[in-house]
Amino acid sequence: MENLFAREPAPPLAEALRPTVLDEVIGQSHLLGPGKPLRLAFQSGKPHSMILWGPPGVGKTTLARLTAHAFDCAFIALSAVFSGVKDIRAAMEQAQHNLAQGKHTILFVDEIHRFNKSQQDALLPYAESGLVTFIGATTENPSFEVNSALLSRAQVYVLQSLSDDELKQLLVRAQQKVLGDLQFDVQAVDTVVGYADGDARRFLNLLEQCQTAAGAAGVTHIDAAFIENALTLNARRFDKGGDNFYDQISALHKSVRGSDPDAALYWLARMLDGGADARYLSRRIVRMAWEDIGLADPRAMQIANDAALTFERLGAPEGELALGQAVIYLAIAAKSNAGYKAYNQARAFVKQDKSRAVPVHLRNAPTKLMKELGHGHAYRYAHDEPHAYAAGENYLPEGMPAPGWYQPVPRGLESKIAQKMAFLRQLDADAKPN
Repeated sequence: MENLFAREPAPPLAEALRPTVLDEVIGQSHLLGPGKPLRLAFQSGKPHSMILWGPPGVGKTTLARLTAHAFDCAFIALSAVFSGVKDIRAAMEQAQHNLAQGKHTILFVDEIHRFNKSQQDALLPYAESGLVTFIGATTENPSFEVNSALLSRAQVYVLQSLSDDELKQLLVRAQQKVLGDLQFDVQAVDTVVGYADGDARRFLNLLEQCQTAAGAAGVTHIDAAFIENALTLNARRFDKGGDNFYDQISALHKSVRGSDPDAALYWLARMLDGGADARYLSRRIVRMAWEDIGLADPRAMQIANDAALTFERLGAPEGELALGQAVIYLAIAAKSNAGYKAYNQARAFVKQDKSRAVPVHLRNAPTKLMKELGHGHAYRYAHDEPHAYAAGENYLPEGMPAPGWYQPVPRGLESKIAQKMAFLRQLDADAKPN
């Protein structure tokens, strides 16, 4: 009788379809196309240290393995999640052994950003000596997560998420090699592509789940309804703490600043769909109101604050509607960064300036002694003056010229503020002695 326990388990679809030569790689044409950087690197005949930076499932590990294959090198893979300095030293001993056997070694460190500084420093002497060619993979910006010494010794290649068309190419390959008679209609393909979100590994895992579910159901034709019912479809990929997160926040903020309500809604919806903390988004929306609209439309601050409070009261998903309407209002509101600029200029001035004394006429005088010292003497009570304005009075420290930090823009309420300021300045000019 055949020993069932001796059978090798079938590899996952993602592993079964892993490219074995460079021309089988789908995606990254900006790096692998004719005359492009990585293609030229493979053609050079000499491997070099590199860092592959990109989101999950775009081929970082595959490219590292192909590098070892192309240059006939031994391949040692470490995961920064599970490995430490001891593992690095063991890998170097193996590399020494490989060298004695006439083989150079590619050392691949997955998630290199998880190594701390001392662990990254431990790689340096081996990379510098040429004992190994170092290849690191990271989903985080290496400018922040990889120390400068190691970064300076490696070429950084930025990998991109696969496009919808590239994922569909991957489906064709899977059907040819593994999926057999299993057919997907157009809507089913679009559904799987949408939930894969540019991640080839996730895409292939979804296809594998479809294959398993179809086999259990005894069907060979898959439509969108089957996928929605049979699979657990998680939220799209979203990096809650990395560059993707801050890039999308930046896009939301700039869409509001650029007065594009549709784009602002799109980025808000993208982030909420991906699992971003709506309370964090509400705080950023309030910030946008103060930074980019300011006194041109003070209602924007009120609406942003009200939206944040509404979300606190209702929660998700009902409260998200308030955030959506807030970003629409902020996007169409009159824009001004005059208050933002004035505040930053005042802060910068005070930080570098000396401590100037409060003018005597503006000082508090709660005691007889303070009054005898002249505190508050000759202070003019603005409400008793024409237009409730003490024309010609000075409220800055003695000897400090008027800085003119706040310059209202000719939009929204600030256009009226500018008129009021011009009127008051004229009163000042008229009050000066000839």
